[in-house]
Amino acid sequence: MRNESFLKKEIIDFLVGNSIYPMISKKGKVFLKLPKKNCISKEKAKEIIKQLDIKTADDCKQIRDEVKKRASELRQNLPIKKWIKEERPREMLISSGPESLSLSKLLAIILRTGKEGISAEELSKRLLNKIGTLRAIDSASISEICEIDGIGPAKAAQIKAALEIGKRLFKESAKKQKKIKSPDDIINYVAEYYGAYLRDAKKEFFNVILLDIKNKPIHNIEISKGSINASIVDPKEIIKEVTLKSASSIILVHNHPSGDTEPSADDIKLTNKIIDACNIVGIKVLDHIIIGKNVDDYYSFSNTGLIK
Repeated sequence: MRNESFLKKEIIDFLVGNSIYPMISKKGKVFLKLPKKNCISKEKAKEIIKQLDIKTADDCKQIRDEVKKRASELRQNLPIKKWIKEERPREMLISSGPESLSLSKLLAIILRTGKEGISAEELSKRLLNKIGTLRAIDSASISEICEIDGIGPAKAAQIKAALEIGKRLFKESAKKQKKIKSPDDIINYVAEYYGAYLRDAKKEFFNVILLDIKNKPIHNIEISKGSINASIVDPKEIIKEVTLKSASSIILVHNHPSGDTEPSADDIKLTNKIIDACNIVGIKVLDHIIIGKNVDDYYSFSNTGLIK
């Protein structure tokens, strides 16, 4: 009995190591699903089926479950490169597409390696369990990410780089904007170009979008980065940038770290001050957008009649 049990374990380990699963056809014929054609001979497959005494669909399922369980146990102690192929995140992405992978598997591909006794996917799960969402990870500092045992500065930098690429993808979309035709166009442009950067910023950033005579965005400028409560903005600095870039109109953009998009009295006063300065040199202020915490949290001075 002991020898039979030992033999079965050896066979299961063989199936795990070679990504082989017992299946049954509609006609009731038991066969082995192989990761690639002819990786084992037909005689070997028949021998395995006979030794495991696989005859029914239930038998197949029982063995498949054992193979999956054993694979899961091995994953706790083996690096990803030694997992069975169909369980490896990179191979899964190649065969099934990135949208089919869980967040932990996508992060595992970015991390590439784990640490002794812990796979990259397990590290990813620890990161998600501690910090939470991708948005929270994006807002976290390198030192905060490095608090996860097994993630050092290099891995934290890899994560930050991947998130930054995602944000720049949105920027690319915004840069394709050929012409600002309406207040909605302004909000969409600001959402794509600035949203991912400013929604979770801990300080106030004041930016200006410069547009040409056809209302096409030609440049984006950061005018100031202030404290958590306010930014110091000099209208003369805006006029200088407008003149240098030969802009015809501008859009003002800033964020409220509190998340409340309602303009303060100072916001309104500053906006009017900038409008007056721009009027002197013939520059039109199309809008002033305040960005809040969530994707749809925007305040438009133009839409609410504060800019006419």
